[in-house]
Amino acid sequence: MGITHTVRYKFKSNLPGGRSTLFVSRRFLGLKETCVRPTRHGWENYIRSLTGGKDSSPEGLQKGMTHGFVVEFDSVEDRNYYVTQDPTYSAFVKSIENLVEKTIIVDFTDGEC
Repeated sequence: MGITHTVRYKFKSNLPGGRSTLFVSRRFLGLKETCVRPTRHGWENYIRSLTGGKDSSPEGLQKGMTHGFVVEFDSVEDRNYYVTQDPTYSAFVKSIENLVEKTIIVDFTDGEC
């Protein structure tokens, strides 16, 4: 059964180094193509889908979070590889450490309550 990995960011108000939230968002969305894992047949993409962008909710319940992303995996094993072993993902996380003020991550399996 698939697993959904949700990420919410609150970016720092003055991003250092001329970086922008658009730059970071595009890099995050690009992980769908650049994250690969070894298989019997070589290296393969393993992220089922990845969507996200700037918050647009009119509810006012964001608590400062400005951007959200949803990453879907076919299995818990794929998600675990992503968060614990994938060097591309690890490099991305390290590259945005000084750009993000707060991060919230919630993972779930559809229907498990």
